[in-house]
Amino acid sequence: MKQAVWLMLLSAFLSIGAAAQSGSTKPQAAAAQTGASSKPQALATQPSGAQDKKKEEDCGCEQKAPPDVLATVNGINIPTREIDEPIKNKVDELRRQVIEARKQELTLEINTKLIDDEAKKRGITSSKLLDLEIVSKVKDPTEEEARAFYEQNKARIPGEFDAVKKDLIGYIRKEREREQALKLAEKLRAQSQFKMLATEVTPPETAADRARVLATVNGQNITSGEVEDFLRPVIFGVQDEIYKLRKKQLDLRINDLLLEHEAQKRKMTAKSLLDAEVTPNIKKVTEEDARGYYDKNKDKIKEDYASLKLRILEYLQQSEEEAAEKSFAERLRKDASVQIFLAPPEQPVYAISTEDRPSRGKDTAPVTIVEFTDYQCPSCAYTQPIIEDILKEYGDRLRLVVRNFPLDQHQNAFKAAEAAEAAREQGKYWEYISILFHNQSALGTDKLKEYATQLGLDRAKFDAALDSGRFAERVQQDIQDGMKLGIDSTPTVFINGRKMQDQKNHDSIKAAVESALKDTPSAKDAK
Repeated sequence: MKQAVWLMLLSAFLSIGAAAQSGSTKPQAAAAQTGASSKPQALATQPSGAQDKKKEEDCGCEQKAPPDVLATVNGINIPTREIDEPIKNKVDELRRQVIEARKQELTLEINTKLIDDEAKKRGITSSKLLDLEIVSKVKDPTEEEARAFYEQNKARIPGEFDAVKKDLIGYIRKEREREQALKLAEKLRAQSQFKMLATEVTPPETAADRARVLATVNGQNITSGEVEDFLRPVIFGVQDEIYKLRKKQLDLRINDLLLEHEAQKRKMTAKSLLDAEVTPNIKKVTEEDARGYYDKNKDKIKEDYASLKLRILEYLQQSEEEAAEKSFAERLRKDASVQIFLAPPEQPVYAISTEDRPSRGKDTAPVTIVEFTDYQCPSCAYTQPIIEDILKEYGDRLRLVVRNFPLDQHQNAFKAAEAAEAAREQGKYWEYISILFHNQSALGTDKLKEYATQLGLDRAKFDAALDSGRFAERVQQDIQDGMKLGIDSTPTVFINGRKMQDQKNHDSIKAAVESALKDTPSAKDAK
């Protein structure tokens, strides 16, 4: 069972949940068709003014209020209100997303308990339940069905049928799984006993408020603290987006002030200064440049070059203009007095389970790297030797733990993760995943078994584990834990519980390890 089915079931449950919380157990027709909650649109159309202020208060997004002054440029203050005004609508929308996510998280917690309870009743795992009730009940679309869908919607589908056939088949299957998820959602809701004890899902204001019970499911409490803990990746993501919006707007304002100051010093207009210092340095983009950009990115582009040429030329020319302006602004900053008081949000520290997971290094090491990986992911294959080099460099001070996160777009990644667990059972995990990373285009089941033979593994034992799906639940648990951490790509690396932003660069990972070492209790005591 992969992430997509869980997300689909969540989407279906949200439709049911919205209706259930308003006193009905039946989804509205529109929600039943799409499997999506209609609440975001309702929120977006609510009136402004006092209601918007209440949303901001209920968001719980800010770690702390920003300072009144975000920067000074040659003695001139740039107040926060001046920076926030142009980005207010975007910031408000981000805050609304957190408010909505908080409601959805409560619904998800209710539904997760419903799934777990039903699975226990049947004596199976939650993944097996979803497999039985959703995946196995959905028929794969035929090519004829995909073509019929294409003909009905080709005005909105870029590319010829043969180029998009695989994507269309996948889309139709997901829609069928969504419909099946709705049926399961209705069934479990009808069988369950739960109570909503909160009319509004707001962030806890105090430590004691975290114990507030928001809902009960078959006698199990769901508290405000539980919901808030699961929202930490979402809240940090919004904090980071708001920081980036402010930073970009602040940089523009700083550059404007520096430009005005320099223009006054030279006794000329700002436009004349730009014409003199920036315009001559803007490179003229050619069709050759546009063609090169297209060829480099064509695997991600479905349209042909001819239809995109003008847009690519415009994009590249704008990028050149921005680069020239940035270069000039950096020159002006060197000779100016600029102080910036805007600070990025602090990364949350997550408690990530490492129990019974593949690891290298001592359990007592002061720094632990937890890597969520996908054996069919090229970036993961690139990152793995970098991390191994750093492990060798730091010796007993560093420990590596690997967890699975096969992505849905990688067809063989889930089974490859199961195979890696089967190899670990025989003490050959690291040797086996090295083979996987070096053979990412050949990860079919037959090949996975062939690699086991290359390592001298007990094939009967290995094959039985792989064919029975014995380790599927372990892989699924890794995926679920990763989703709760906000993971949506691989590799994703955590160092002592903090998520890395740049996890494909040796120097960045090493710098994060050094920082973590300095934060250890022994290092602090030494000071």
